[in-house]
Parts: sequence; C-alpha cells; structure tokens
Amino acid sequence: MAFPNLFTILMPHLLLIIIFIISTASPPSLASRFSNFPLSKRAPRFLGKFSHQIKPLQQREYRYETRYFYQRLDHFSFSELPSFPQRYLINTEHWVGPDRLGPIFLYCGNEGDIEWFALNTGFVWDIAPRFGAMVVFPEHRYYGESMPFGSRDVAYKNATTLSYLTAEQALADFAVLITDLKRNLSAEGCPVVLFGGSYGGMLAAWMRLKYPHIAIGALASSAPILQFEDIVPPETFYNIVSNDFKRESTSCFNTVKESWEALVSEGQKENGLVQLTKTFRLCRELNRTEELAEWLDSAYSYLAMVDYPYPSAFMMPLPGHPIREVCKKIDGCPDGTSILERIFEGVSIYYNYSGNVDCFELDDDPHGLDGWNWQACTEMVMPMASSKDASMFPTYNFNYTSFKEECWKEFRVVPRPRWITTEFGGHDIKTVLEKFGSNIIFSNGLLDPWSGGSVLQNLSETVVALVTEEGAHHIDLRPSTPEDPDWLVEQRTTEIKLIEGWINGYNQKKKTTFNM
Repeated sequence: MAFPNLFTILMPHLLLIIIFIISTASPPSLASRFSNFPLSKRAPRFLGKFSHQIKPLQQREYRYETRYFYQRLDHFSFSELPSFPQRYLINTEHWVGPDRLGPIFLYCGNEGDIEWFALNTGFVWDIAPRFGAMVVFPEHRYYGESMPFGSRDVAYKNATTLSYLTAEQALADFAVLITDLKRNLSAEGCPVVLFGGSYGGMLAAWMRLKYPHIAIGALASSAPILQFEDIVPPETFYNIVSNDFKRESTSCFNTVKESWEALVSEGQKENGLVQLTKTFRLCRELNRTEELAEWLDSAYSYLAMVDYPYPSAFMMPLPGHPIREVCKKIDGCPDGTSILERIFEGVSIYYNYSGNVDCFELDDDPHGLDGWNWQACTEMVMPMASSKDASMFPTYNFNYTSFKEECWKEFRVVPRPRWITTEFGGHDIKTVLEKFGSNIIFSNGLLDPWSGGSVLQNLSETVVALVTEEGAHHIDLRPSTPEDPDWLVEQRTTEIKLIEGWINGYNQKKKTTFNM
C-alpha cells in the first residue's frame, strides 16, 4: 500500500491559503463593485418612469374626456374593502355606435400616468376614425391619479396597502370597466380590441388570454412576456443594448466597456469623487462611484429602447438614431481625450441634446418608481445579468438570494418568481398559444432590448409576430410622422389589416347568429 507524501497531503491546504491571500490582498473586482446597485437598477426598465413628463415637446391634440370609475380594491375576495376611483380617458367622436357594432379600442394602461401614454400612443388615435372606433385609455391602479386608500402616501405605505398592486387586479379593473361601460351604452355586442406597449403590451396579451369573452384581439407591442424564470437567458437585455452600440461602432462599444474600470479607478483616488463630479458636471458631489455608474447605465439602456430613426422627445429630446450620435461623440474626441471625458461627451447626447442643462441631476426620477419596484419584488421578477464578452456593461450574474434580500429590506416581501408563468404561462409558449390562443399580434423591433424576451415567430395563423430589424421600443404605437421609414409604414399597414380581419370576422359571426 502506497502512502501519499507530505507535499500531496499539504497541497490542498497550501492552495486554500494562497487563494485566501490573493482574495484578501486584491482590490474588489469590477463586478463586485457594481453588483449591489439599488433595487431601482435591478428592477426591469420600462418607460413608465417618464410618465410625469405629461406633455411631449411636439404635442398632438388628442381630444378626450376624463372620467372616473369606482373599482373594487380586491376583485378576488368578497370582503367589504374600500373602493377607489380609476381614471380613464374616453373619446367617442368617431364611434359609429352600438347599432353598427362600432368597435372599442382599449389601451391597457402601464406603470405610469395614463395621459402620458395616451399622448404617446398616436397609432390608436390615428386609426380610430377609419374603424369608427371608440377610444378608451384606463389608468393602471396605483399609478397616476388612480390611487387606492385616498392618496399615494397611504397606498404606498407598506406591504399591506400595496398588496393589491398586481397585474391580475389591473386586468380585472380593465375587464370590469369595459363591461360596465358597454352595458351603460347598450354596446354589449360591440367588439373590443386591446392595445398595449411594453408592460401594457404584456397586459394586452394576457388579457386576451384571460378574458377572451371580453376582447376579440390584442396588439402587444414590445411585450416581454417570456422574460421570466429561465425561459430566456438573463443576459439577453444587456447583450442587445451592447449590440446596438457595437453595430454603430466597435470602438465606441470598447470605450464604454473600458469606462467602468476607469470609473472605479478614478473614484478610488484621493478626491476622486470630486474629480468625477467635475468631469460629468454634476449638480451635487458624488457620494459613491456607483451613483454615477447607475446614471450611465440608465442612459445606455434607454438609448437602446428609443433608438428611433427620427428625432423624438418620448423621454428626452433626442436626434434620430441617437446611439449613432452618441458614438460619434465618443469616437470623435481629439487624441489624448480620456475615456471618462469621451463618455461624458457621448452621454450628453442623451441627457442634454437640447444644450439647456447647466449641470446634471443624478436623481433623474424625482417621482420615484416605488410602484414598479413593488411589482418587480412580488410577481414581475425578470432576471437580469451581464455577460463577460458580449456585454459592454460590468459582468454580473442574477443573484436571486441578494435580490430577495433587497426586496425584504425595501418592502418586507418575498418575491414569487414562478407566479407569473403559473398565472399566464410562458413555458412552451408555441404549443400553448397554438392550441389555446388566437388573435394576438406580437410586434417587436430588434433594436429594442426587450425584444429578446418577447415572441419573435408566428405561433399559429392567428397568433403572429411582426419583427423589424430597425425597430425600437413599441415604435409602431408611436404617432405617424413624415419621417417614418417604409418598413414602419408597412408594419402598421399589416397591423391594420389584421385588426380589420378580427373585427370583420366577429361582426360576420354576430350577424349570422342574429339571423338564426
């Protein structure tokens, strides 16, 4: 029998000692430096945070009446709970009425003020006259003016008061509202078509599946209904953002990728935070390097979402192809310009394209995202990660344990990451929707980082995917403009034809049933 020598015995222990020495002597990695962003940065990013900017710079006049409908606080219990006023916007100017089975176009309100979504969803307004349609924009509970418990402060007080903020309750609100509205107008036979973008698109698709007797079809634009559990890789979002930059300029992509290390290095220097404050012309002195990292991260992510081919002011005043312009600034700096100075020049396109900003506020969301953070911490758990090679962002993996701890710290709740797929599905989506779904359009532009979590192929003859190479976040729902590229005009034409088919098919069945 051979006995191991002393080296063989001690080798594992020596390795552990060496690893310990290296790990304790080395500075923290970039990933670890930026792995503990606040909850607002780990929650999925939609555009509802900008809904406090009610009026776009180039505002179109959309006429509507503002009304309020008192909703049950909890649709799924019989307890006597206080009701709350749900705001909704309505226009019947072009509606041909119940005798002609005039359709009702209902936009599923997102995580923000409904007036902002109404003003930025020109497609619905543009096509309403063609269809003789009524237009209804109901507001999502706990957002805008639709506050339970009388005020935002009380509604957002704790987990008990926030517990009624769920997608299921919101869909029930829409269903009850439209049912009551149709009854009051003697319009029970009028078909309802759903529209929604982003989270609203998810709601539109889910409502069509959960309430098929209420709505005959849904246009779900930029709706990442598959961004849950392990259905799509968690690094998908940041990979697409990164690819949007790389397609414009590899050197721009590389500069952004290298900038995070430069940011950490500068921040660790004596007076480094002061210098970063000056370099990026911030209105107040930095407390942590991570604050600036979050600010930059937000800019890149939102730039990818609104990388429209024409100038827009959806969130910020931006030029057409804004990522291209950002990269031009980054790449076009004179030789000798530091990485961080290049980054500042580039990000100024996003934060200060108008040139009117003297200094930058890091707190770019003065109204808070507590409502959406609550949803992300309960049922809307959409894992995010950043890969080492394909992403220009710091590398990190989705750590559910840490995420759960943040949610407990913030709201005293434990997330339910599998509930959405239990409630609405998502796994084996092709088989399920092919058998049980119909009349849903999933529209996506591949520049949109949320497209990676959406449906990108036809699932059946009536559950179809419209995918455009150059499209960004629900661009098809935006108002039409003279600058619209041909592919966008064609996409909207296809959507109109599909919606016409749904309505004509419904009306034909109605007439056949009536004649019998």
